[in-house]
Amino acid sequence: MKVGVLRETYPGEHRVAMIPSVIDSLKKGGMTVLVEAGAGVESGYPDSEYSNKGAQIVSSRGQVFQEADCIVQVRLLGANPQEGKADLKAYRKGQMVIGTAEALTDLASVQELAACGVTAFAMELMPRITRAQSMDILSSMGTVAGYKAVLLAANSLPKMFPMLMTAAGTVTPAKVLIIGAGVAGLQAISVARRLGAAVEAYDIRPAVKEQILSLGAKFVELPLETGETEDKGGYAKAQDEAFYKKQRELLKQVISTSDVVISTAAVPGKKAPILITEDMVSGMAPGSVIVDLAAERGGNCELTKPGQTIVLHGVTIHGPENLSATVPFHASQMYAKNIATFLLHLVKKGEVKLDMNDEITKETMMTRGGEVVLPRLREALGLPAKTGESTGS
Repeated sequence: MKVGVLRETYPGEHRVAMIPSVIDSLKKGGMTVLVEAGAGVESGYPDSEYSNKGAQIVSSRGQVFQEADCIVQVRLLGANPQEGKADLKAYRKGQMVIGTAEALTDLASVQELAACGVTAFAMELMPRITRAQSMDILSSMGTVAGYKAVLLAANSLPKMFPMLMTAAGTVTPAKVLIIGAGVAGLQAISVARRLGAAVEAYDIRPAVKEQILSLGAKFVELPLETGETEDKGGYAKAQDEAFYKKQRELLKQVISTSDVVISTAAVPGKKAPILITEDMVSGMAPGSVIVDLAAERGGNCELTKPGQTIVLHGVTIHGPENLSATVPFHASQMYAKNIATFLLHLVKKGEVKLDMNDEITKETMMTRGGEVVLPRLREALGLPAKTGESTGS
């Protein structure tokens, strides 16, 4: 079983799907690794480190496609809409392809992958179950993004985060509000607290209150009906506009007294809810900072410009895209561990064993045998449900 690692082609993508340290575990699972020359350089992993672990370095991208039974990438076509097109003609029928795909929002790309005849897996669709935690890239990359968001805010804020008692007087701590206490939000709370800020956090899911308090932040409680705010996977569920309207009204006062707001509220496969209006921004003190981690999904702030930093009403608004790629060494380390664990789940003694009764395999497989096979993608495409599933390689 040959696993091929490609150099990423998405603009600004500095991560790599496989790092040298995970190769030993793949070899024990009966796999060999081919690496496109330079694939890990931007992440801090030179070709020599891959070679030292027994990987074969090949200078031609085409050779990786030609020889590998499975291709691993950070970004498949849906997550790399322009440059990813060039890889379509290189895929071979029956080849396995693993990466992020924006499957729920770019259905056309899923169909294009299906037309190539590949068996394609979307890592962002990993079910949130205990067995899959070590394969969950959303949690891994959310950890990196939450960390970097706080540094971005601290670098932009004209204040220091910690309280300081000096001969020149006392410096009061910056007030930081985190909206959304998923993995990214919890990491942001932790980093902001370490820097000495006074941290508050809000989430529509009451169940996360204990986690917020355990990190030393204050939980912002709003008088809202929160009975149906969490899905079975632990993600926040989309609400109706009436809910969001009342939520915005209640959040306005909290935001107006915050020096920094870091918003992380996103619903998988849907546009991010607008939680911060222009009116709320205008009520913030000049010099305040917003870091909108939902920018790639349209943003939680209605003023956010995805991929840009703007200043309006004296407030700096960051709309970072692909923030985890700005910490590529450790982001690649975590992503590679997720990928390697997933590969060892699919490959036994060097042979692919696809058990379609297994929740992890079933929920991440987008295409197989020239068709879109994942039920929720078929439904979204208006395709009839498939009758029965087979087990095999």
